[in-house]
Amino acid sequence: MVTKQFDGPPDEADLRRADSLAREIFSDVADKWALLIIEALGEGTLRFSELRDEIEGISHKMLTQNLRMLERNGLVERTVHPVVPPRVEYTLTRPGQALRVTIDGLCDWTHRLLGHIDASRRRFDA
Repeated sequence: MVTKQFDGPPDEADLRRADSLAREIFSDVADKWALLIIEALGEGTLRFSELRDEIEGISHKMLTQNLRMLERNGLVERTVHPVVPPRVEYTLTRPGQALRVTIDGLCDWTHRLLGHIDASRRRFDA
């Protein structure tokens, strides 16, 4: 599916439309790995290997794909230092930092309601 180019005011971005750019962005940043990468980079600039160490279970491939997607969306900045071997660092941009505030809220919500959700799952699964 081709994403429709968006040229209207932001309040007209419709997440319910299949070809909506807003929906595509939402899909990108709502990914579990993207959320964890943004959360990890909220503490400061990290190298690729440091990010991989911070996020348990992420593969090299998934980290690479998600960093590229976040960079494409303007949420992460990639800096290559001209040294041998090359040193590459990642940091949140201003929009990435703004998104982190929302992600922090989601993390807080999860921690507050973890017991409730766990109990609900146990009842449902029984």
